[in-house]
Amino acid sequence: MTAEMLILVLLIVTALGFDFTNGFHDTGNAMATSIATGALKPKAAVGLSAILNLVGAFLSVEVAATITKDVLKIQQTSGDDKGDLVAGLDANKALIIIFAGLIGAILWNLFTWLFGLPSSSSHALFGGLIGSGLAAIGSSGINWHGILAKIVVPALFAPVIACIVAALGTLLIYAITHGISDRKKEKGFRNGQIASASLVSLAHGTGDAQKTMGVIALALIATGHLDASSVAHGLPFWVVLSCAGAIALGTWLGGWRIIRTLGKGLVEIKAPQGMAAEASSAAIILTSSVSGMALSTTHVATGSILGSGLGKKGAEVRWGVAGRMAVAWLTTLPAAALVGALCFWLANAVGGATGAIVIFLVLVSMSAYIYFRAQRQKVDADNVNAEWDDSTNSPVPAAGDPAGQA
Repeated sequence: MTAEMLILVLLIVTALGFDFTNGFHDTGNAMATSIATGALKPKAAVGLSAILNLVGAFLSVEVAATITKDVLKIQQTSGDDKGDLVAGLDANKALIIIFAGLIGAILWNLFTWLFGLPSSSSHALFGGLIGSGLAAIGSSGINWHGILAKIVVPALFAPVIACIVAALGTLLIYAITHGISDRKKEKGFRNGQIASASLVSLAHGTGDAQKTMGVIALALIATGHLDASSVAHGLPFWVVLSCAGAIALGTWLGGWRIIRTLGKGLVEIKAPQGMAAEASSAAIILTSSVSGMALSTTHVATGSILGSGLGKKGAEVRWGVAGRMAVAWLTTLPAAALVGALCFWLANAVGGATGAIVIFLVLVSMSAYIYFRAQRQKVDADNVNAEWDDSTNSPVPAAGDPAGQA
């Protein structure tokens, strides 16, 4: 096996690893409120979400096309040599850039998962790629216009719009159902939550699975295994299938720490609020996927949940938890970029396939440490609905605290 092929194989494995972490990191975006209100049992919720993520991954390639051209400038975009690497960049170096960026994204996903922080997997990926691209090529290697138009602007406006839409939806729901007993409202809207949460899961698959497809496609373009001009018309079936399977598997395992933060830590949510939040999230995510915007489902879902709290009179919003989330959002891009840059420098210093193996081993060892650290204080399907401890604002329930019933 040549050095180029070895690096490509390691990159594809790592890309699917990122897709897997994306799945369990973002499960809460769709299912946290349904689990918190009791509309779905925890394990049933993540199972349903996994199936719909799998289906959603086959519905579009618009976001994948965005990833191949609107983040890094590693291929020519005009002239007869369209699709060739830019001057001064060989295939191995291009692969190391993408590889290092993926490592930055995965490690940030795992770090925020450990602390139950619903940060953006999408922005972690973009941050990692930007950091490694800056380290390798400099600012000229970054498509700043594409990042501003399809990443930064949506990141600023999407959670605000989601918050407003969910708040108005919640107000409308409670106005229409005024006079109906809370018990009847809860029962009816729990059924509605199942449909709206399912739609969010489907929408998540159409957006987030494609980001990994786009990364793999970028690597295949860099090595000449894929024509850049063909991406907009479809991707190789094995790329779509493997990415769909990886995100579905991650979703099925459930990111319980983040599900708990979104479902119990942000707002004490009721079924009508949950349905309003999920419906607004699904509408915004699906709209962005069709237009090719690489939107963060985490930002949208969190904004929607906050809006559902603001839209219900007397609802409690834990602004301390929201503040911690905001800090995670602000630090995601630079933190992942820093790790991506460091990984590129390390791999480049070692050189060749050996450098790729070294940073892959760094990824494996750090991932194992974070996983085993999390096992000391587990959050799972049995305690995800335990009462929230306002004194710590930690996603980890107090020892011996049984799971509460919403």
